[in-house]
Amino acid sequence: MGYLSLPRCFKCCAKESTQTNNDDVSVTNTEDSEEREFWSSKADYLLSLVGYAVGLGNVWRFPYLAFKHGGGAFLIPYVIMLALAGLPLLFLECSLGQFASLGPIEIWRIVPLFQGVGFTMVLISTLVSIYYNVIIAYSLFYLFASFRSYLPWSDCFEWADSNCQSSLNGLCNVTLENTTVLMNASWALDNNLTCSYGNNTELPSKQYWDKVALKRSSGMDETGQVVWHLALCLLLAWIITAAALVKGIKSSGKVVYVTAVFPYIVLVILLIRGVTLEGAINGIEYYIGQQSDITKLSNGEVWRDAATQIFYSLNTAWGGLIALSSYNKFNNNCYWDAIVVSVINCLTSILAGFAIFSILGHMALVSGKKVSEVVTEGFGLAFIAYPDALAKLPISPLWSILFFCMLLALGLDSQFALIETLTTTVQDVFPRLMKKMRIPLTAAICVLLFFLGLPCVCQSGIYWVNLIDSFCGGWALLFAAVLELAAVIWIYGGNRVILDIEMMIGKKHWIFWLWWRICWYFISPVLLAAILVWSLVTYETTGYGGVPYPKWAIVIGFLMVVFCLIWIPVIAIVKVIQAPGNIFQRIAICCRPTENWGPRLPKNRGERYKNMKDQTTKEENQDVEIPDIKGFDNSSFQKE
Repeated sequence: MGYLSLPRCFKCCAKESTQTNNDDVSVTNTEDSEEREFWSSKADYLLSLVGYAVGLGNVWRFPYLAFKHGGGAFLIPYVIMLALAGLPLLFLECSLGQFASLGPIEIWRIVPLFQGVGFTMVLISTLVSIYYNVIIAYSLFYLFASFRSYLPWSDCFEWADSNCQSSLNGLCNVTLENTTVLMNASWALDNNLTCSYGNNTELPSKQYWDKVALKRSSGMDETGQVVWHLALCLLLAWIITAAALVKGIKSSGKVVYVTAVFPYIVLVILLIRGVTLEGAINGIEYYIGQQSDITKLSNGEVWRDAATQIFYSLNTAWGGLIALSSYNKFNNNCYWDAIVVSVINCLTSILAGFAIFSILGHMALVSGKKVSEVVTEGFGLAFIAYPDALAKLPISPLWSILFFCMLLALGLDSQFALIETLTTTVQDVFPRLMKKMRIPLTAAICVLLFFLGLPCVCQSGIYWVNLIDSFCGGWALLFAAVLELAAVIWIYGGNRVILDIEMMIGKKHWIFWLWWRICWYFISPVLLAAILVWSLVTYETTGYGGVPYPKWAIVIGFLMVVFCLIWIPVIAIVKVIQAPGNIFQRIAICCRPTENWGPRLPKNRGERYKNMKDQTTKEENQDVEIPDIKGFDNSSFQKE
């Protein structure tokens, strides 16, 4: 018997029961919304965001790109790319996460057709977190190795081979009037002569990195054994990560007071010490002084590297910004958060450049080399050039301990946010389960990722680390960023985004939004798409340490990118199939926000979202039951 055929008394009873049940659901959902964690203070959030954005790339990648592309001249495209691409996307992601209090997957209620972009973000964060903790393990190993009276890479000890030569002694080649002669290195340096070493000569710090720290194999084809000291350091890194996240943002928000602030203390100490060293002025001049070459700005590679550096520094399109911002109070001023974080990130890179190049200038002086000859890219800069420079400082173990503590803190900040992206995703899908079992679930995630990272601590591990970084940290991110802007700004609508943001930060004049409109609608997506296409067209086979990757490794790299991106079309197809109507109606439905899109708490919804459905999940819906009314066809009522 249908509901409309019921006697009037049953209609009233059923209506009252329905109203009561709906009220109960509303109260439950509201309580559940209230139970969602919020940052204890604004400082917790800002420090977490700064710690996430300011990472290892600020310390080694930015200084390298600076001297590679004209020194101080590189700051021009760097700042321009910050304004055109980095800041607009940072502001957008922080606003979306805060507005709906949702993670990187559930946030796509805004445009369900593109929910696969959220999966791509989470997968990228997952893969990156695997190798990122391996880099933290490297830092831990060097940190532990520094606790002795001398640094083990300061000279050629028992682990070295015949090619190892300390730059402080031995022989070197000196060019005198077009004639190259072999001289004592110390005598040559004392007489202000420039030393050069043979092609096969290697610094102790390089051989220590390859032979002791990594036990590096000849290539990816030679897997070798597990390097147990790195495996134990990796385990410790995951234990630290899990311990900091077991209570969610309540615990990680306090840990960042140390991990986010400490690197700046060390950078300032290193800067003060570095500028007082002999030869420091040569390094600083190479960084931003007379060596600056403005003509290099005509090279397109300079602009591409500036854009990718900003992109990687701010960690946009990783999902972490959305996850961290989802724990904000609704009326938090996310606009100023984006400005502050961007400025701090930029200034940190510049500060790191001064600190590092002052030390490298001293290193160049005592080694008889040019600054350009003692700096190498990527991991070599962090674990070869820096350790060699630190070994030449007075009380070198102390400076080494401080430096690798700084690397550890920088790495842990970013790692916390990467894992928080995963836990936030789980919490959005299973909120009650996550609340009851946060500790075992967080521990399970860390244990699983630890075992997945074990191949990266084998003798061929460094090749895998570099491969994942090259592919997953590059093209997949650019794809996700372009699609994110297209979906949110072009489909959902930039004007609607602005209205949503104004619900949080207040009404703004149209002039305030002019710059953001231009960037969101045109400049940022076109710029990122151009960089993506350019990177694909100009792609060259990569490698590590002069060892090219085999073809099967390149295939695996592209397969990792495909694995991250394939969910975008797959989930889009599933959404279209599940929607009602013909194909055009289905696509139109999937391009509209869902009925439960909007502010999580009813008190924040205002007139625009007053008819919004509560943000229930399947897990919550299973707990909602229709009360049994005597003499009433409950199954028919439930169907209606």
